[in-house]
Amino acid sequence: MNKVLVVEDEQSLLEIIQFNLELEGYSVTTVSNGREALKMKNQLDQYNLVILDVMLPEVSGLDICRAYREESAVPIIFVSAKGNTIDRIAGLKLGANDYLPKPFDLEEFILRCSVLAQPIKKQVVVPSEIRIGNHRVMPVSFEVENLISGEKQELSKREMELIQLFFTRKDEVVSRDEILNTLWTNDQFPTGRTIDNYILSFRKIFEEDPKNPQFFHSIRGVGYKFTLPD
Repeated sequence: MNKVLVVEDEQSLLEIIQFNLELEGYSVTTVSNGREALKMKNQLDQYNLVILDVMLPEVSGLDICRAYREESAVPIIFVSAKGNTIDRIAGLKLGANDYLPKPFDLEEFILRCSVLAQPIKKQVVVPSEIRIGNHRVMPVSFEVENLISGEKQELSKREMELIQLFFTRKDEVVSRDEILNTLWTNDQFPTGRTIDNYILSFRKIFEEDPKNPQFFHSIRGVGYKFTLPD
């Protein structure tokens, strides 16, 4: 059973989160005070996920996230009434995996939790060539070849990194925030729309019908899933 630590001082929201996570089969531990949450930094190995409010009594969620990251790589989702881009970037820079502004849709929230609480899989080695439909991707030369026409085109370094990330997470839902946190450095300020534009470009290259994709799927409100049909 996946175990979740929820740090939230708004009692009504805390109860809603706990109730809905338990309905999904999670074991939930709740904390409503920042100082108490900070004391739990040596117990993080027992949890699959931490849900962390930003504005907490005594110690802020940002300080807690910083302390947690010194001890553990447990996935962290920030939930906060402070949902502008600057606050979101600040949270991600501290090592959070996702950032969800309040008020949020419960179905979207549960889906984001399920994505991050998945057991860590063994690292997937990216091959020297990746087949996506009728195309061959060659990471070393940053090229994509159409195996029917023989036509080749170059990809940018970022495009190739994104394809490799999707390949290593094949058949999994990957959030926009996780993609940004993985591929972009702290001095860059992209948005979820940046990822959307890359996906549109990939669909034009790889999909026979970009409006009905086989490989690059949108998961509404969360991110994308890359699949390779049999």
